Amino acid sequence: MKKKVLIACAAVFGVLLAVYLGFALYFNSHYLWNTKINSVKYGGKTAEQAVKRNTELSRDYMLTITDRKGNTFSLKGPDFSYEYVSTGDEEKILKSQNPFTWPASIFKSHSYTLSASSKYDDSKLEDQLKALDIFSDDYIEQPEDARIEIGDGSYSVVDEKPGNKPVYDQILSEVKKSLDDEVSELTLSDDCYESPAVTADSEAITTEKDALDKYTAATVTYDIEGADEKLDSAKILDMLTIGDDGSVSLDDEKVTKYVQYLASTYNTYGRKRSFKTSSGDTIEIGGGDYGWVVSKKNEKAQLLQDLEGGKPVEREPVYEQTALYRGADDIGNTYVEIDYTKQHIWYYKDGALVMDSDIVSGNLARQNGSVDGVYKIVYKQRNATLVGEGYSSPVNYFMPFAYNIGIHDAGWRDKFGGEIYKTSGSHGCINVPPSFAEALFNAVDKGTPVIAYYREDVTLTNNAAKMSNAYSYKAQEQ
Repeated sequence: MKKKVLIACAAVFGVLLAVYLGFALYFNSHYLWNTKINSVKYGGKTAEQAVKRNTELSRDYMLTITDRKGNTFSLKGPDFSYEYVSTGDEEKILKSQNPFTWPASIFKSHSYTLSASSKYDDSKLEDQLKALDIFSDDYIEQPEDARIEIGDGSYSVVDEKPGNKPVYDQILSEVKKSLDDEVSELTLSDDCYESPAVTADSEAITTEKDALDKYTAATVTYDIEGADEKLDSAKILDMLTIGDDGSVSLDDEKVTKYVQYLASTYNTYGRKRSFKTSSGDTIEIGGGDYGWVVSKKNEKAQLLQDLEGGKPVEREPVYEQTALYRGADDIGNTYVEIDYTKQHIWYYKDGALVMDSDIVSGNLARQNGSVDGVYKIVYKQRNATLVGEGYSSPVNYFMPFAYNIGIHDAGWRDKFGGEIYKTSGSHGCINVPPSFAEALFNAVDKGTPVIAYYREDVTLTNNAAKMSNAYSYKAQEQ
């Protein structure tokens, strides 16, 4: 019995050995089980069969290209004479396998990749590639640089747009590599597209932001009585421009416009004012040369310097001319008042009446009417000689307030007030009694406002009225 068992075991072993050796001999010329070449199963196939199958597959070869937009485009092998050419890798792969390990291959896969093993017509391939919509002008979206936009008192960074403008040479290179690798799908890399020159995190954008921040930090708070005037960051931003080269600069026209706004808003020179008279009523009077005047040229120069400085500044506007008092009510309560209609003059100091007198003003009938408006005492002179066309008059006290027009003593007159001025008035100056002239001369200061007005409509056409910006001046028709 024991002998029979041994003989049976020997027989089984012999059969198994014969089977093992038989398969080993078989896999000497065939690929092991679970062998894949370029993802195609070739287990149990010969190298010749692999070459034949690869050649057959190449006849239906198609490369599907996916672009940045996610759209797909196809290149068909026959259109550019695509053909598989074996480099002998099939035979090399077969010889690299150990046929005696065939039992293990049942449970273990073997994957291989063939080296470049195809040929095609380069010219036809390029023609087919160029014909794809990827290169169509209607399909291409140009890349856009990141940029900074200014608006509504703030700025923001607009991100770049990558677009899909193709780089032909790079796409051709990736396509050829795919053909050589015999893959059927290709997703184009970012290298296949032109990139924006400026991105949101680029140094150029950072530099622009730094420049904008520097300018907007240079706020200017103006010290103007009764006004809250500030050139804040939002207003400064509106004055800035960004050039094509990314440079940040001040728009000269907008800076000029702002300075003009300052002058228009806060200049009181020649501005019409409401004035409460000594008679108790309120009149409207404009003209003259008294008041605050912003120096547009010098203010602009200072403003540009402030903005370039990059730091907050608090200051007055740069004035070309100042008045005694700040704000819209720049006359204050110390002034000389002249009512031409009532032929009277008053001098107030700190709101209290110091002195007053009748006067004789310019002769309206001879077109020598005294100038009206808001002026100031320009200077005071003793023992002056007033010279004009056809006259020369020495005076003891002269207090000019407009173009060659002033208050002075008139010792040659024995009467003042009433309607003398209408027929026997002066050449334009304000004649006052000598005692009053002396008292006023000693009391009034240079720069004191002078408010002179008519209660009736008059027309002043003389040169003095023109040169002194008189309220009632009207140019004569030529």
